[in-house]
Amino acid sequence: MQQILVYGDSLSWGIVPGTRERLPFGQRWPGALEGLLAAQGTAARVIEDCLNGRRTVWDDPFKPGRNGLQGLAQRIEICSPLALVVLMLGTNDFQSSHANTAWHSAQGLGALLQAIRQAPIEPGMPQPPVLVVAPPPLGTPCGAAAEKFAGGDVRCLGLAAAQQAVARQHGCAFFDAGTVVQASRTDGVHLDADQHARLAQALAPVVAGLLAARG
Repeated sequence: MQQILVYGDSLSWGIVPGTRERLPFGQRWPGALEGLLAAQGTAARVIEDCLNGRRTVWDDPFKPGRNGLQGLAQRIEICSPLALVVLMLGTNDFQSSHANTAWHSAQGLGALLQAIRQAPIEPGMPQPPVLVVAPPPLGTPCGAAAEKFAGGDVRCLGLAAAQQAVARQHGCAFFDAGTVVQASRTDGVHLDADQHARLAQALAPVVAGLLAARG
C-alpha cells in the first residue's frame, strides 16, 4: 500500500466553519480522497499532518509550533517511504499578525519544498514527489475570524499564480483548489463539508495519475 502525506492547516484538518469542531475523517478531503482512491482500485493510505494555524515559514506570535518549516524534514523521515506529499498551506500567512503578500507566502512555500527535498530519509528509500495545492482565496473574514484575518482577503490575491510559479521552479505538480472550492460564508476562511467533498473529487484523478507515474 502506498503512503501519501498531507501537510496542511485547518482547511485540511477539517475544522467546521464557525466552530472548533472537526469533520469526521471520511468527510475531510484527505479522508474522502483515500476513499475515492480505494474505490477506483488504488490502495493508498493518506496520512494527515494538518495543524490549525500552521503557516509556511512564520511563527504564530500567540501559539507555538505553527511554523511549517520546523520539523518538516523529520516528518518526511518519520512517514517514509512516501509515494507522494500533498502540500496545502498559505492561508494563515495572511493573518493580520503578518504583513505578507502572495509573493512572500510563495517564497515560504519554496522553503518547504526545499526542506522536503533535503529530508534525511533512509538510504534506498525514494524521494517523494510533491503536489502543491494552492488553497482557495480568503473570502470576507467574519465572526471569530474577522480580526484574525483582517485584510487577508486583499493581501492573498495572486497566491495561486505565485505558488504555481514556485512549484514549477521546483519541478512539482500543482493544483489550484480555488478552481473548484471556495471559503465558507460562515467565516470567510474554512471549507464547508460539501467543499471538502468537491476538493477530494477533483484531486482524486490528479493524485491517481501521479501515483501511477511512479509505477
